[in-house]
Amino acid sequence: MLMKSKKLFQTVSFLGAIVIVSAGCGGKATQPIDNASGNKTPGTTASVNLLEQIKKSGKLKVGLMGTYAPYNFLNDKHEVDGFDADVAKEVAKRLGVQAEFITGEFSGLIEGLQKEKYDALVSQVTITDDRKKTMDFSMPYIKNAVNVIVKSDNTTIKSIDDFKGKKVGVGLGTNDEKYLREVVLPKVGTFEIATYNDVITSLTDLNVGRIDATINNVFAIKPLVDKNKFKIKTVGEPIKVDAAGIPVRKNNPELLDAINKALTDMKSDGTFKTIFQKWFGVDPNI
Repeated sequence: MLMKSKKLFQTVSFLGAIVIVSAGCGGKATQPIDNASGNKTPGTTASVNLLEQIKKSGKLKVGLMGTYAPYNFLNDKHEVDGFDADVAKEVAKRLGVQAEFITGEFSGLIEGLQKEKYDALVSQVTITDDRKKTMDFSMPYIKNAVNVIVKSDNTTIKSIDDFKGKKVGVGLGTNDEKYLREVVLPKVGTFEIATYNDVITSLTDLNVGRIDATINNVFAIKPLVDKNKFKIKTVGEPIKVDAAGIPVRKNNPELLDAINKALTDMKSDGTFKTIFQKWFGVDPNI
């Protein structure tokens, strides 16, 4: 009887070991579903190929501002238009889907990406080391030179060195805001930073004297300056040059590779050059 019990115990132990080993092996882990609610069980890791999901849905959810002409804006038909929009449409087309545009303030785009509101952002998101910690970027698709911009009759501000004691406007949550706070302020001394959710409001405030200067790039401000006849000008040399890419959530290599391939092919076959010339009248700068 003792021998039979010992053999039975050994058999059970052996089967238990097989179950444990089997649970630790196999393919990608999947996230269990709570049968009662249909929700994913917290604390587990899902293995999902986002590119396959996008292809299955037929849509690439693209986040952008929609207020940043000529990059992205609403045209007379209230459709999302602009350089970023055309790039996004072409990338989506090469993925075999359509671009679905979802607009929002720039300061909320990155958070929206993390919360899966968007699949990708095509809204002049500057590639930085800090952002690389939470997002994966495609190859750069445009470079933007950032200039100091003042009223046409301003003779006191010729560069960032003249910002001390002044009020300077900048886009909220942008890389330019970070640059002002972390680079310019320590260098030139105290000045007030006013943040804005869109470019048109900052330029309007500059035009009427509510702020003394702003920083932005010429591509971005030219359509707004021409349309609104703002009496403003750029001064000095560009203070920095940024490169923008298309960010996606981390750990989606299939989607990132597909986007990079689309951009590479667009540059190779001349499609990207056509889009760039359409909006800026010059050849691509990258």
